[in-house]
Amino acid sequence: MLVKFISTEAGEIVMYADLARALLQAVDKECTARGVFTQAELLPAIAQLKAAVERAAEPAAEADEEDGRRELPVTFGARAWPLIKMLERTSGRGEKAHIVWQAASDF
Repeated sequence: MLVKFISTEAGEIVMYADLARALLQAVDKECTARGVFTQAELLPAIAQLKAAVERAAEPAAEADEEDGRRELPVTFGARAWPLIKMLERTSGRGEKAHIVWQAASDF
């Protein structure tokens, strides 16, 4: 299933529900078919997502050092940055600026 994030200020992003679930859970949001980030929620969500990216990167960095190889799969951080950038572009754009998401059903 796909989840579409739509910003009043920064266009839209479409991602698979499993990734959207991980990102929304990182900011303590319910994985409902429809939801919203209000202006007041944007800055805290940015901070929470950036912290989640850093936490996810630590074990990967340690594993790379242990075996001397560098993993090439797409990381949580790489997947999170489009939403972080959307949150950043939408924040501070006035009290009516927001981001909504929609999916076919709860995920």
